Amino acid sequence: MNTADQYLKAIYLVQQMEDGPASTGALAEMLDVSPASANEMIGKLESRGFAEHEKYKGVSLTDDGIVRAREALQTYCIIERFLANVLAVEEFRAEARELEAVIDDTVAERLDTIIDRDGDCPDCFDPDTDACRHLEIESEKPAD
Repeated sequence: MNTADQYLKAIYLVQQMEDGPASTGALAEMLDVSPASANEMIGKLESRGFAEHEKYKGVSLTDDGIVRAREALQTYCIIERFLANVLAVEEFRAEARELEAVIDDTVAERLDTIIDRDGDCPDCFDPDTDACRHLEIESEKPAD
């Protein structure tokens, strides 16, 4: 997954949360980048046919952009679930964000065979909690 895919994923999630076009500010906040950086990438995505930006309204994904965003989100879910469910990484969200930029499709497919991903992925992802519904996070257990 590359930076463009991370932006597509973020736009997709912000569109879901805002129930409409993603504002540049919300996108910049989600990705922890400046609004200027977000605008620059939005322009690149628009020129590639993945997004449509309407000034003062926000950015929306095209059909091709939605397909790419869902693929990116699925890869993120795979990474997140592998880190949390298989490796029991405590800070799995932060690690998943770091790894999503460098994990390629081959590695994601191999991780996928380990986590036994559900068929509803990436619809299993909840943007409000920034997590997959299928995470197996251990809750605090009472001391014996």
